[in-house]
Amino acid sequence: MPRLPRLELPGVPLHVTQRGVNRGAIFLDDQDRHHFRRLLCDACQKHAIQIHAFVLMDNHFHLLLTSPRPGALSLAMRAVGQNYVQAFNYRYARCGALWQGRFKSCLVETERYLLTVMRYIELNPVRAAMTASPQDYRWSSVHKHLGQAYDPLITLHPLYLALGSTPDERCSAYRAWLQEGIADDDLARIRQHVNQERVIGDERFQRMVEKTLGRPAACRPRGRPRTKDGI
Repeated sequence: MPRLPRLELPGVPLHVTQRGVNRGAIFLDDQDRHHFRRLLCDACQKHAIQIHAFVLMDNHFHLLLTSPRPGALSLAMRAVGQNYVQAFNYRYARCGALWQGRFKSCLVETERYLLTVMRYIELNPVRAAMTASPQDYRWSSVHKHLGQAYDPLITLHPLYLALGSTPDERCSAYRAWLQEGIADDDLARIRQHVNQERVIGDERFQRMVEKTLGRPAACRPRGRPRTKDGI
């Protein structure tokens, strides 16, 4: 059965994630991460994709990005994935698959959820008990958003820029946003929507996507659908 096209709308951000096969490691050291970043940067520049946030964990990664047209993201991620796996297998004298299936993606309603997804991504190392604070982890976009580093990979999203009229104001506001943490219901909602590859947003936004793309946008409840008798 052919795969359905991804839910994509030009200019609407996407939350993208991919894991290693059997949850195995995809990055073994900093050299691996540097190489992945270079491939990602090249592919996104080629396809005019803007990356707003990222984190590279040991066995998976998260991206928040905006693609200019449907299909561009798949082309970019295919190039990154194939080139990275080839280099990884050669370096470690291994063969076979590295990724656990194709990457997952989820459309993100800008006003309500973009900064929440950005915070979710950059707090990954803290939730994994790898660091006490997100800025202690080297391989994420948090350093750009806190004004601690220049990062050519990142394009600051307009909603981040709206946090203040100066870089210092934006960094201060975003630092406070990170320190608030993420609510359990937002955490569960983000995970559910990216795992089901649906649209995280309010009902009006989801209906707009459904009408535009002719595809379901809301998450489905777990288990078998109920019959008319509720069985």
